[in-house]
Amino acid sequence: MRTVLARSFLLLQGPPGPFYAMLADGLRRAGHRCYRVNFNGGDWMNWRGPAFNYRGTIEAWPAILSDLLEREQVTDIVLFGDCRPVHVVARRIADERATTVHVFEEGYIRPDWVTLERGGVNGNSSLPKDPQVYLQLAESLPPVPDYPPIPASFRVRAREASLYYFANWALAPVFWRYRSHRPHGSFAEMIGWVGRMLRRPQARFRSYLARKRIGARPYFVLPLQLDSDHQIRVHSPFAGMPDAIEAIIASFARYSRTPHVLVVKEHPLDNGLKAWRPIVRESAARHGAPDRVVFIEHGDTHDLIRTARGVVTVNSTTGTLALAAGKPVAVLGTAVYDLPGVTHQASLDDFWEHPGTPQLEIYDAFRRVLVAQCLLRGGFSSHAGRAHLVPSAVARLSAASVAAATDEPMVVIKVPA
Repeated sequence: MRTVLARSFLLLQGPPGPFYAMLADGLRRAGHRCYRVNFNGGDWMNWRGPAFNYRGTIEAWPAILSDLLEREQVTDIVLFGDCRPVHVVARRIADERATTVHVFEEGYIRPDWVTLERGGVNGNSSLPKDPQVYLQLAESLPPVPDYPPIPASFRVRAREASLYYFANWALAPVFWRYRSHRPHGSFAEMIGWVGRMLRRPQARFRSYLARKRIGARPYFVLPLQLDSDHQIRVHSPFAGMPDAIEAIIASFARYSRTPHVLVVKEHPLDNGLKAWRPIVRESAARHGAPDRVVFIEHGDTHDLIRTARGVVTVNSTTGTLALAAGKPVAVLGTAVYDLPGVTHQASLDDFWEHPGTPQLEIYDAFRRVLVAQCLLRGGFSSHAGRAHLVPSAVARLSAASVAAATDEPMVVIKVPA
């Protein structure tokens, strides 16, 4: 019978909702210890169990964290996103102490996948950039099954996010030194989500009319990313999404054929605090293409991509949806799937007329390696998603303990030197 070497997990910031609490329950049942640091009211509301409520400054955080790691004999740190200021410090200190860091993030492949990677994700990932390495590693891996979709719920996600931000606002006097990694305060985020939900019927109707405007014209898709996302602010050449929109529309207006349309699709989890419609409309008018740039707030992204000529993105994981459909993709930032033979490797100006064709053999190998090494089925913000995710996350996080107790090798792919 296998015995599990108990480990001590320290959970820092996570996604809104009960995922962290459910994960900790599973880890405890597997024989591990779990401790958390609460940085704000939302963290506190979503947690049950031993915790330290941090009310200090970012400058004092390194010393406090070092003391916590020592006092709790922490073997593993769990993060959601690796570029938040408190997480950047945690990764540095963990590296100095040889403490394992596990980073959760929205899945590299969408939908129905979550990323769980050691050390770092996205631009900080240790995944290889050589397509030949993926082809070699995939030889011993099974194909990725064609799983049925996992039901998602925008309503659940919106409710959990609104409650999280309300708790941040309500308990701000307690965590008065807390500064969010996002550019807007908790109260503004909450108001934005509520307003977006109220405007949803009108936005859906506008999106329907926008699709009618496209008609039978050939089009490219630009999926917007969250302006607060570190994928934009850290792992791209742009200061924010407005800069990216301006650069992409300018290139499209100058170098694409007249019949072509650029469809700008709003991010489904945008907080509604920035008016993307007028930003897109004004940029299109500035570059002489007001009738060739269409903004859509709602709609099935899969369906939109299925009939597109190609997708241009900073580094959105929507790019993987396009690749899975065999559509060419231009990447302007740093993305793990931006590989020779998979994505467009020439300039954006060249993409509109010569987008190329992705080599699906390489992309398939890439997907196999991701699923084996750093992807888990499920989601953070729906009941069905968490039902899939929590057991597999507990098993993945416990794998080091099982291997150490039984002298069995861990099932982790080693990238050839």
